[in-house]
Amino acid sequence: MSNNSTNAPPLQSEAEASVDLLDDWFDPIEAGLRDRVREFIQAMIEGELEVALSRPRYARRPKEDAENAGGASSSTGHRHGHRLRSLLGTFGRVEIAVPRARLDTAEGRTTEWKSQALRAYQRRTKQADSLIAGAYLGGTNTRRVRRTLSAVFGGAISKDTVSRVWRRVKGDWDAWNARSLAEVPIIRLILDGTVVRVRLDRKATSIVLLVVLGVCDDGQKVLLAVKNMGGETSEAWRAVLDDLLKRGLRKPEFVIVDGGTGLEQALAALWDDVPTQRCTVHKHRNLIAHAPQRLHEEVSADYNDMIYATSAAEIEAHRRTFIRKWRLKCKAVADSLAEAGDQLFTFTRLPVSQWKSARTTNAIERLHEEFKRRIKTQTVLPSAETAAMLFWALLAAGQITMRKVDGSQTLTHKLADKPIDLAA
Repeated sequence: MSNNSTNAPPLQSEAEASVDLLDDWFDPIEAGLRDRVREFIQAMIEGELEVALSRPRYARRPKEDAENAGGASSSTGHRHGHRLRSLLGTFGRVEIAVPRARLDTAEGRTTEWKSQALRAYQRRTKQADSLIAGAYLGGTNTRRVRRTLSAVFGGAISKDTVSRVWRRVKGDWDAWNARSLAEVPIIRLILDGTVVRVRLDRKATSIVLLVVLGVCDDGQKVLLAVKNMGGETSEAWRAVLDDLLKRGLRKPEFVIVDGGTGLEQALAALWDDVPTQRCTVHKHRNLIAHAPQRLHEEVSADYNDMIYATSAAEIEAHRRTFIRKWRLKCKAVADSLAEAGDQLFTFTRLPVSQWKSARTTNAIERLHEEFKRRIKTQTVLPSAETAAMLFWALLAAGQITMRKVDGSQTLTHKLADKPIDLAA
């Protein structure tokens, strides 16, 4: 009696199944190049030592140098073997026999010769570190970087290596936080906060990063500060602004804010005479929150007709209509608009060409969106400082770029004396 089996035959052999994708992509050019890398690096270091000793390997010191051995200008010393060093580069990991030597000093002692090409305790080339850091900044978490770059490094890096490379960025981060702002021609500030999740005391916690963006007189946007100060209180914002002033920040001519109470109090205490624009997008969200669901579209339509009018006179007319209509239809909406006061229409004091960039904090909102898109694979960042440093590094490394503000040609024009007439 025959035995009929319902098990399907294997689609591939065990040998084929054990080969990972990309493992058999042999490249003779890459293989040949990497075989010669060790020879090249060792020859380069040997040449560096020959210059330091003024003679090639197995050669005697020139006679004139031997006669002037006691002079300060003579180069004397001797070799004493080799040391094996492991180096990771874009060419993969190689074992190098680094020559050792002792150099005579003017005091009659000897000192160990140090290569300038291969620094002491160096385990990776700068290009390899740059590649690892770039992959991390591109939105790849520490565990995935190893798999992403395995074809380049031969699987020779770990998530701990990625973390160590990232920590090297801290020196540049500290220098950026202490740099002078006296020579930066800032004429406008945009301030806002963004919420990120970090690990504090082994728990995932939401924190607020306070971000300050500056606009130069040529219209170029510049990141000035990104700090975790424990919240968006007036004391927190005042500490950030005081630090900027200490480093030479000029008094701005125009400020754009999101409408937070703490920020407004800090600005009022510091620059009560600087024109301030309340973000029209944030105010739109406030109006929607005060209206029932069935009126959301109508509120938005009326609000957009007012904010996006093409002249100050049209904005004034639409505002009067908005207030009269919504005082009767939904008083909470009208009261919310009135709460913003003239700060919601400060942009009308600027040339019309600047209205698009001046009435919202969208410049910072875009940075927030890009930042969160890059870190979504990590879910929770290791610490609050890492979150702030990563925000800065994305801009410093060119992963995120900022263009000039709209209407940059008219930034030097003076503001009009008064905004629109708010009497309804």
